[in-house]
Amino acid sequence: MKKNKVLVVHGPNLHLLGRREKQIYGNLSLEELNRELAEIAKKYNLELEIVQLNGEGEIVERITRGDYDFLIINPAAYTHTSVAIRDAILGVEKPTIEVHISNIYKREPFRRTSLVSDVVWGVISGLGKYSYILALEVAYKSITDSLPRQNHQENKK
Repeated sequence: MKKNKVLVVHGPNLHLLGRREKQIYGNLSLEELNRELAEIAKKYNLELEIVQLNGEGEIVERITRGDYDFLIINPAAYTHTSVAIRDAILGVEKPTIEVHISNIYKREPFRRTSLVSDVVWGVISGLGKYSYILALEVAYKSITDSLPRQNHQENKK
């Protein structure tokens, strides 16, 4: 049963937004980003849960609860290393968008690999806060059936 609920998971160190590597991540704080997402969700009549978790196990536990209709996730550093988060996304079979504030493909070579990108609907990277805003727009359209639903595993290798 649809609850019109979107879960946003911010991965490790994202609580440092606005203070950490401003040349890469900008001046926007996590609190400011979350406030903006909450305003947009309210406009769309979406229930929005936003969590920031530093631990891989915490992220896996939250994802696998499955009590949401759409997942927006910034796995942060776990993007490049976490088979567990990848498996959690596969296990719940919920539409998912991977987001990144910076363009991971313009960063250091080790940051250019995502272990989750091929098991999510799509990846929005490098657009700052708009990566999240665009993902929330996709979530809204998906939940309201104004975007064709697709099996997020159809592109699985």
